[in-house]
Amino acid sequence: MSERIVGKVGRVVGPVVEAHDVSGVEMLELVYVGEERLVGEVVRINKDRAWIQVYEDTTGLRPGTPVYGQGEPLSIELGPGLVGSIYDGIQRPLDMIRARSGDFVAKGVHIPALDRDRKWHFIPSASPGDHLQGGSVLGTVAETDVVEHRIMVPPRMEGELVDIVAEGDYTVDTTIGRLTSNGGDIELKLFHKWPVRVGRPYKQRLPHSEPLITGQRVLDTLFPVARGGVVVVPGGFGTGKTMIQHALAKWCDADIVVYIGCGERGNEMTEVLLEFPKLIDPRTGKYLMERTILIANTSNMPVAAREASIYTGITIAEYFRDMGYDVAVMADSTSRWAEALRELSGRMEEMPADEGFPAYLPTRLAEFYERAGLVETLSGKRGSITTIGAVSPPGGDFSEPVTQHTKRFVRAFWALDKQLANARHYPSVSWLDSYSEYTEDVADWWDEHTQGEWRQLRSEIMSVMQREARLERVVKLVGADVLPDSQRLVLETAKIFKGAFLQQNAYDEVDAFCSAEKQYRMLKIIVTFHRLAGDAIKKGGTLVGLKKLEVMRDIMQMKYEYTNEEASKLADLQKKLEEAISDYASTFE
Repeated sequence: MSERIVGKVGRVVGPVVEAHDVSGVEMLELVYVGEERLVGEVVRINKDRAWIQVYEDTTGLRPGTPVYGQGEPLSIELGPGLVGSIYDGIQRPLDMIRARSGDFVAKGVHIPALDRDRKWHFIPSASPGDHLQGGSVLGTVAETDVVEHRIMVPPRMEGELVDIVAEGDYTVDTTIGRLTSNGGDIELKLFHKWPVRVGRPYKQRLPHSEPLITGQRVLDTLFPVARGGVVVVPGGFGTGKTMIQHALAKWCDADIVVYIGCGERGNEMTEVLLEFPKLIDPRTGKYLMERTILIANTSNMPVAAREASIYTGITIAEYFRDMGYDVAVMADSTSRWAEALRELSGRMEEMPADEGFPAYLPTRLAEFYERAGLVETLSGKRGSITTIGAVSPPGGDFSEPVTQHTKRFVRAFWALDKQLANARHYPSVSWLDSYSEYTEDVADWWDEHTQGEWRQLRSEIMSVMQREARLERVVKLVGADVLPDSQRLVLETAKIFKGAFLQQNAYDEVDAFCSAEKQYRMLKIIVTFHRLAGDAIKKGGTLVGLKKLEVMRDIMQMKYEYTNEEASKLADLQKKLEEAISDYASTFE
């Protein structure tokens, strides 16, 4: 890195600084602005003028102060120490900053993202003489009890390994090996830097084939997402976007979780910061923070850093993907990120498009979501990034630009319903407005784990819910009493499905997470009830008589009374249901 003065401050417009007498600077170059050396990034150049997006508070910045070029793009540090850390939007470690400057981030504070004093136990796996290239593993570090950190050769580097250190304890900036190539020797350390706006390379994309199990029945069963998929979760204020993001971060079966709090209220991020370190991961039995990285860029932090935060998060995710891990990225919320784009665009006097957003909003959204996917890494491993972005449309209007443009780049749409939220039905995912294009991609996996029944069961229950929506319009006009029992059965099955299956209690130890097997068996019981009850009604039975069966209470309580480990016992409940309805129907023969 070569620092030099490249210009001087000419005008300050909020988080945007116009620099004059600029020379030798490049687009997207990292710069330090003023005597306090505020972090910024060049976003436009016109002759001898440059516009700089400053990621810190510019209050007090005066014209005439120097701008220092760094000779490199905005980059982050990738190495041991990432997992369990809490960063701001440009990867400044908030816990270390607090220790130095108090509860608020002071201007011009520069602290390395990775602790330079902490030592890590490195176990080499490569040997001198090996020909290595980008993605090749040099050795491993046990970062936490559940994450093995694989130290890799940075992408776009290749050569013969000249030497490598012996097993031992080293800091991240210790030289652990050297590569020799035509360009000379290359020093390798436990960490390396990567520009946040450049996607890390991989060999090839792979087709989606497995679902990301979230433990939320309405998502896994009705609107599944594949590993490496992209999802948007739109919803108005109070519909539970943040709660569903928290639930996914806690329970999804990803190896690594990157949670980006982008422009959210401080109290929501505080809940994450206080709760996650205490939560036990159901998959590993260890603390959830041992596989989680938090990017906290709240609404009271500089707006420009909000724009960079999602790139910081997705770059960290790509790094762990390259190790062969399945990573889940929660971006909450991309609407606040788009608002930051709009403000910065307005400060630079760019021509606005729909609702004041910049014309390049769709391009930026595409660049972000495109970095998700299931891939073969440079080292031949299989890794994935599943991106789940929340959108906060004003007034719950899904026709606003951020929601509409995002729909173009995602294949699953989990629409949150205000009426469901008001009725305390959580997750408040609308089964009428939501969709998933990953259903066929993951159907073979589900059929393999459900005796080949998943497609049929899901199709039947979706048909029931669609018929119920049509019948509800009739009921509002003439009442349910005029309907025949065959149609009232549709309403009753939908009621059972909503209460016993779709509604899920995030605060109940048994119901907060639902395994794939338990979901399948619960769904089968409800569909079996609908089938058998329909046959019983044809034989002369009544819906009132069916509702009085003792087994119906057991069905409504099955989500609480059977743990995930006891899911196989639901087969006994299904048998009890079949016998009860058979005995009831036999009285009409």
